[in-house]
Amino acid sequence: MRFLPVNLDALMVELPDLPQTLALQASLRAEPIAGIEDIVPAARTLLVRYRPAAITQRDLITAIGQRRLDADVEQSGTLIEIPVRYDGEDLAEVADFLKIPVEEVIRRHTGSEYAVAFTGFAPGFAYLSGGHPSFDLPRRATPRPRLAAGSVGLAGRFSAVYPQASPGGWQIIGVTDLPMWDLARERPALLQPGDRVRFVEVGEGKSPHPLSPSGRGEMARPAPLSPVGRGAGGEVNDPTSPLFEVIKPSPQMLFQDLGRPGQARQGVSVSGAMDRAALRSANRLVGNPGPMPGLEIAYGGCELLCLGETVVAVTGADGPLTLTTAEGSRHPVPRHAAIALATGDRLHFGEPQAGMRFYLAVRGGFAIAPVLGSAATDTLAQIGPPAVVVGDRLSGLAPPPGAVTALPDVPPVLPRLGEPVILDVVMGPRSDWLSEATLEDFANQSWSVTPQSNRIGIRLYGERALKRAPASEGKELPSEGTIQGSVQVPPSGQPVLFLADHPLTGGYPVIAAVAPYHLDRAGQIPIGGQIRFRPITQFAETSCDLAESPGVAKARRTKKPE
Repeated sequence: MRFLPVNLDALMVELPDLPQTLALQASLRAEPIAGIEDIVPAARTLLVRYRPAAITQRDLITAIGQRRLDADVEQSGTLIEIPVRYDGEDLAEVADFLKIPVEEVIRRHTGSEYAVAFTGFAPGFAYLSGGHPSFDLPRRATPRPRLAAGSVGLAGRFSAVYPQASPGGWQIIGVTDLPMWDLARERPALLQPGDRVRFVEVGEGKSPHPLSPSGRGEMARPAPLSPVGRGAGGEVNDPTSPLFEVIKPSPQMLFQDLGRPGQARQGVSVSGAMDRAALRSANRLVGNPGPMPGLEIAYGGCELLCLGETVVAVTGADGPLTLTTAEGSRHPVPRHAAIALATGDRLHFGEPQAGMRFYLAVRGGFAIAPVLGSAATDTLAQIGPPAVVVGDRLSGLAPPPGAVTALPDVPPVLPRLGEPVILDVVMGPRSDWLSEATLEDFANQSWSVTPQSNRIGIRLYGERALKRAPASEGKELPSEGTIQGSVQVPPSGQPVLFLADHPLTGGYPVIAAVAPYHLDRAGQIPIGGQIRFRPITQFAETSCDLAESPGVAKARRTKKPE
């Protein structure tokens, strides 16, 4: 058992094989260690997030290190049969690779019982172990840009079904129409850890399963109370308490709260506001609890028409905020303060001069239908309220009694174009996949934020791409858990900094993670910005077999948050 650094509040436990990984996961779930907040299992690792205020890193490592790894993991007893039409794009290639007929590939795939080992990549995506011993296949050299929902694939020693249309590099041998993910079900993810699975062949020309209500390649969605005056299918409803009408939207306007923790078993990450402190601040200023949903407004340029008296607050990005009254007078209004609005007022958000995301809170809160317990919009998982568009009417809840008494906030220092943004990072868990010289390049050059960046991650470009160490050249990393702030290095050598809507697991090495106190700052870096990474040290020496990344050893110093 090895312990690898991930962040100030996370570590990775590396084990010899999948059975020991599942045994440790089962032990930690059966007898929880106080302070552990979440566990993300993978092929040979467990990503453990914890509260440093509840348990020290040293004590956590000691407690985990004492757990037995030889216990058999009991399956749930639930057997799920998945009907498959075996006509996948890679079926013949898989047969050639294994040097067997296509019919034998199908016989081996249907002749084994699988177990859901762990979930990740996307909601409802389950990694199935226990297939035929011959199935140990590499991923495709070049992933396909789009695979149909229901694609049945093989990679490494695992089998899986893609729950929605997405890019993918697995070897596709068939297809099913049995929905893997359906929000209309009590348990949206059909396959969850511990379930047993068997694949059943169906004849050519037959549908493997009736289509989901939303059609093939889409996720079925319930139609609860609409947060923006639109039904799930886009039809316009008549909201009972409209507060605003969207006259002009920004490039991206999303409802966000503090996310949906605890959904890792279904392959769902936390998501939530990119600048959590800004959302909490906006809610405090109007007298709401900090976690209530607000509106995340990227890049400004939007205009809202007030349809009733209310009190709002705007935090986050630094940009002009203008109020035009119903009588036609126009004047600037402050950010980080409560603002009283009357019917007919128009609130205009200008282009940010620093940062990139505004947060709007309204007294009483927005009326938003939660999905899996949260109003957050996860753009990768496609979970949560739809993006706000022109013509939407935003409804509100009844405000609580009493006056707003919160004092104005002191705005934080925000990233600006032309000024490098310093982000503290914890090196690991796979920084040993890079050479010492490459780690120097990572820390000693500026990285540009490219236009391909979004809420899933910041795609970076540097003059000196990060090259793997000779010992890791050609190696394929089994999928491992990731966290918000993870810095992943794909084959191009240009890093990706994962943000709020990141996947739970990834197959490229993660060499560092942005310290928790700089995540809000990272969420405000605009396209075209420059980032400098500053390694810090946090991983304590213990008597356990602790692997320390080269970058950690070199950066043995402690930095205080700016």
